[in-house]
Amino acid sequence: MFEGSPSRREFLKAAVATGGAAALSACLDNAPEAPVPSGTDDFDALPASQHAWNDACQSDEYGNLEMPRHQILLYVELTRDGPPTASDRSTVEAAFRVLDRAYERSHEGLLWSVGYSPRYFERFDDPLPASIDLPEPRALSPFETPEFDRQDALIHLASDRADVVLEAEQALFGDVDTANGIQVDADLSGVFSVGSRRTGFVGAGLPAEHQSDINGIPDGNPVPDESPLFMGFKAGFAKNQATEEYVTISDGPFAGGTTKHVATIRQRLADWYDEEDQYHRVMKLFSPGHAEQGLVDGIGANLGDDSGIDSMLDRIRDDAEQFGHVGHAQKAARANRDEDGNVKLLRRHFESTDDGIASLHFPSLQRGISEFEAVREAMNGTDLTDIPTIRQRVSNGILEYLFVKHRGNFLVPPRRIRSVPTPAGDAPEDV
Repeated sequence: MFEGSPSRREFLKAAVATGGAAALSACLDNAPEAPVPSGTDDFDALPASQHAWNDACQSDEYGNLEMPRHQILLYVELTRDGPPTASDRSTVEAAFRVLDRAYERSHEGLLWSVGYSPRYFERFDDPLPASIDLPEPRALSPFETPEFDRQDALIHLASDRADVVLEAEQALFGDVDTANGIQVDADLSGVFSVGSRRTGFVGAGLPAEHQSDINGIPDGNPVPDESPLFMGFKAGFAKNQATEEYVTISDGPFAGGTTKHVATIRQRLADWYDEEDQYHRVMKLFSPGHAEQGLVDGIGANLGDDSGIDSMLDRIRDDAEQFGHVGHAQKAARANRDEDGNVKLLRRHFESTDDGIASLHFPSLQRGISEFEAVREAMNGTDLTDIPTIRQRVSNGILEYLFVKHRGNFLVPPRRIRSVPTPAGDAPEDV
């Protein structure tokens, strides 16, 4: 297998999904010859916000940011009852600093963050400040029955190199002695256990390479070779994404942090590819206007850095009555703009084939979870079902192809208090 070949990329994806020491060993045997760039001991030079990934991300020719290709979500639980101790805080921070030392913040190194759930903060006597919008997860449509991720914390690892995310995971739990040549002198194994492990990938070519024999993708390999997502189109256009500054909490003890909603969504795309043509896929994903005007070529790369959805918002009811459909992006964007036209959510979604099922992991960053919930309500399109052609899931964007399996809400603190913080935002002890 040579670098960049489909067979090699398939192997790496499978290794990340499998995890463990054997997968890491096999991955290291097939790793690129280029060394992994090292991190830093100058911790104060790192960004104040854990979610500040954009400056370390690659971008396409239009300035659209591209997320690292391999990603792991570790939902972890404290191994003790009650709140964490001062000793726990020191241990956790020391374990996290191993990653800071070992890996540069880049695609070839490691981007990562940790967030904490509402249930974690319930371990303490005092509540979170009233300004922190972090409710328990709940069903966000009348037709979904998700399981709720209430584990104490979520650790998110991302890199273009499969060997990096696997080694970082092993280092966090003390299963390797060194990480990129850095001694693993502290780990999380005495403080946290892994309650759920999920993996995924994103990027041009990866969905097409992984579509065969996957539950949810029809026979015939319909996913376009150049698509970064299973549904066959680009997403995350720069002008349709919130800035990191916009989603950052501006004041209080968690200033510099953000909130993170993560949904895991099963995709059933047989009808998407077997019954719909390109015209109707564009209509359902973007808007009827996009389809009628021929705005989307192929996967939509021709759109540049802007999907053009803002010009389609005021006509949504007219589109529903004229074309019998409304677009997914058209619906959601109605609630995803503030009074000044700024986008509210920063979406960093990626695909998955965990358990042999075509799925989407959907992390969304915003100042408060209620902002995400409002966008999801608009995406449901329930307010449009008085139009005879629009049903709750049929002719209503892409809802008939998506099935929410998990939802979880997390507070991602600023880096200075990333290690088991109190609701008052107390920092960990010096380590």
